[in-house]
Amino acid sequence: MLDPAVPHLVVNCRTLYFSWLPADPDAVASLVPPGLRPHPDREVFMNQYVVDDASQTSGFGSYSLTYLGVTLVGMDAPDGVTPGGWWTDYVTSSERVRGYALARGAPAVSGRTSITEQGDTIVTETGIDGVPVIRAQVRVGDTGHAVHNGHHRYLTELHGQLISSIYPVVAEPSNSFEIESVEFLDPDHPVYALRPENPLTIAWGYYSPRSSFAYPGGLTVLGQVEPGYQVPDRRARSGLPSGS
Repeated sequence: MLDPAVPHLVVNCRTLYFSWLPADPDAVASLVPPGLRPHPDREVFMNQYVVDDASQTSGFGSYSLTYLGVTLVGMDAPDGVTPGGWWTDYVTSSERVRGYALARGAPAVSGRTSITEQGDTIVTETGIDGVPVIRAQVRVGDTGHAVHNGHHRYLTELHGQLISSIYPVVAEPSNSFEIESVEFLDPDHPVYALRPENPLTIAWGYYSPRSSFAYPGGLTVLGQVEPGYQVPDRRARSGLPSGS
């Protein structure tokens, strides 16, 4: 297994990253541990990306990944503007990445994400146990000259402690971007709690055919998770032992 303390670099992956307002704000808020504050609108974020070739990583190989979570208040990235987030779901096609992420507190399960380009339309789909659970469709323009760069902050739970990580990112987004649909396809799957409201309200987002980021080396411990919070076990539907 990869050493979770070692940083890793991913370059030029295809990425759809955006957020929305949820259909069930109370269900979303219940996924956040006590002591952390969800966004007043219970905003949900999702990043679906595909690393097409092993040469794009420092040791992960090629893989796909989707993570979702709840936007937080008071846990901003180093710029003091970009809000941090609590990861609720983390789905990857790579067992190597899955093991690395689990050891860093991510709620990682096995699954696959695809990004299909059809002219100016991008269709993304995330599946777990071979069953599609999330599908999005977005209309995009050409890759522009603007660059999105900065840091993202994500929080996880590891051995009863809150963990914070800062991820540097550089992305070249398309010069136009419109989410046409976001579907949560399995009402029986726990991720359904994060589904968007209808009509769809998008808070922000972008599509980038070239997005690069790093997994930081080392994690910051914020303190113990408050008593009484039970981290939802996302592995139950994946045939994985809860302690894996």
